[in-house]
Amino acid sequence: MDILDKINQSREKQEQSKWIGTFREYLEILKEKPWISQFAHARVHNMIQEAGVDVIDGHKSYSFFANDLFGLEEPLERLVEEYFHPSAMRLDVRKRILLLMGPVSGGKSTLVTLLKRGLEKYSYTENGAIYAIKDCPMHEDPLHLIPQQLRDDFFKEYGIRIEGSLSPLNQMRLETEYNNRTEDVLIERVFLSEDRRIGIGTFSPSDPKSQDIADLTGSIDFSTIATYGSESDPRAYKFDGELNKANRGMMEFQEMLKCDEKFLWHLLSLTQEGNFKAGRFALISADILVVAHTNETEYRQFISNKKNEALQSRIIVMPIPYTLQVSKEEKIYEKMIRESDVSYVHIAPHTLKVAAMFTVLTRLKEPKKPDIDLIKKMRLYDGDLIEGFSTADVDELKKEFSDEGMSGIDPRYVFNRISSTIIRKDITTINALDVLRSLKDGLHNHPSITNDQKERYLNFISLARKEYDELAKREVQKAFVYSYEESAKTLMNNYLDNVEAYCNKTKFHDPLTGEELSPDEKLMRSIEEQIGISENAKKAFREEILIRISAYARKGKRFDYNSHDRLREAIQKKLFADLKDVVKITTSVKTPDEQQLKKVNDVIARLIEDYGYNSTSANDLLKYVGSLLNR
Repeated sequence: MDILDKINQSREKQEQSKWIGTFREYLEILKEKPWISQFAHARVHNMIQEAGVDVIDGHKSYSFFANDLFGLEEPLERLVEEYFHPSAMRLDVRKRILLLMGPVSGGKSTLVTLLKRGLEKYSYTENGAIYAIKDCPMHEDPLHLIPQQLRDDFFKEYGIRIEGSLSPLNQMRLETEYNNRTEDVLIERVFLSEDRRIGIGTFSPSDPKSQDIADLTGSIDFSTIATYGSESDPRAYKFDGELNKANRGMMEFQEMLKCDEKFLWHLLSLTQEGNFKAGRFALISADILVVAHTNETEYRQFISNKKNEALQSRIIVMPIPYTLQVSKEEKIYEKMIRESDVSYVHIAPHTLKVAAMFTVLTRLKEPKKPDIDLIKKMRLYDGDLIEGFSTADVDELKKEFSDEGMSGIDPRYVFNRISSTIIRKDITTINALDVLRSLKDGLHNHPSITNDQKERYLNFISLARKEYDELAKREVQKAFVYSYEESAKTLMNNYLDNVEAYCNKTKFHDPLTGEELSPDEKLMRSIEEQIGISENAKKAFREEILIRISAYARKGKRFDYNSHDRLREAIQKKLFADLKDVVKITTSVKTPDEQQLKKVNDVIARLIEDYGYNSTSANDLLKYVGSLLNR
């Protein structure tokens, strides 16, 4: 199908979803599908839940946010479980404004946009269907047509609670157009749309002297006063404010705390009582999820003002910090690149990871424990296993600073430096060193960074560089070791023979000479030390290997080179250490001989085929690692 066919198919699907009928017919639908009467907060919660929920590391992960927000699993879980879930249960929480507070470029706006776009799509589904009084500018809930005195009877029959009163305009229409025959009032299915201002609104503060409250609540249509004779006639009023148009859905209140006080007071009644004052009418009912966002500094100023206590009690603050996980920060950059026009550029492996390391380091606070530094903390937060530390230690670290992640370098700055690297070099390949240099250059021109911060950040760039050095050596190590795979397997088998003899307190026979040998402690330790196995931990590690071998044997499987990740890493590092002189020679000789050239070409081919490099970045990596080894 080409794009025009898809547009046509989408249009036909939308036409099929439309529905218009009487209130009597609507009640018949309601009996079969009572969920169509759900209020705004419940609709948002159900939308998120229906997208799917996984449990990762003891925390809920919502598929609804998964492709756009990274590293915010805990804040998002708190948002859903502490705000949307109780709100959907009609608890008092829904009578609060949701205020997202966090640093710039932390994901607040993205989160709100996801909710808005999600609601638009959800309103086209059966579970997200919304029905409203036809031609009502506020898309009013049809159940408001049920008189107050009959709502208890309605609840007994349908099991549905009705909140809110019929608006002045629809009260007049019921009397004049339908002769008070409620059953004949026309009802239609509506589809939320921010562009068409149906159920989704956005309010942004501007100059307090020029902004009118009508932007929120609507205004008198003076051109109709002569026709209808009174400003209190609902037909002479334009119900086109953001609160009117956002009814049945949600309203984004951008930079709420920058707004003039007179606008904020309208939210008091809306949140607590579900209504607001407009023109010369009685209070108008509205079913709106109000989501606002701000930064921490403005929020602190707001709560320090005693005049704001009434509004403050009607706000639920949800902190949205920066991610503190390197792997999740890396995904943010990957998303930014996918959405840009530079996605054609080859970005060498680990480039974004190293940039993310620098960024996360700027957000971390120094641990209070003396046995852990920022690098270890960064690794633990990212799920790495470090000997001597457990998940309990990670939880304890997270409790040390409640505001960790609320400051530091933002993703936009880093992406700007990545973009600058690409544009300045005007090439199709960049690597980690290019980006680190660009980050360093950018710090000198960053307007909001103090000299003390600059010094700290330059230190973090050095730390990220050291981490990259290890990554680079490990990458070349794996590629070289592959070329010596038989040697690696031989070394591993030799180690296993010694481990078996050690654990069983026996001797073993040399496969070549047949000589009876004691376990070679020096050989075993030379391998184990490569992955940081201490003298005290060696016995447990060796027994673990033996248990793994036995488990494989019971299942009729053969324990091989790839059966134990840590042992394979240790073997690779040991072999690489033994081959270091070979690597130095093959990476630094300007005119390699035929054998050396073949070895280099094999390594480059391996880096390209298995590790995601191209020929340029692979050659650059080899040269760089060669220079590291020759220092």
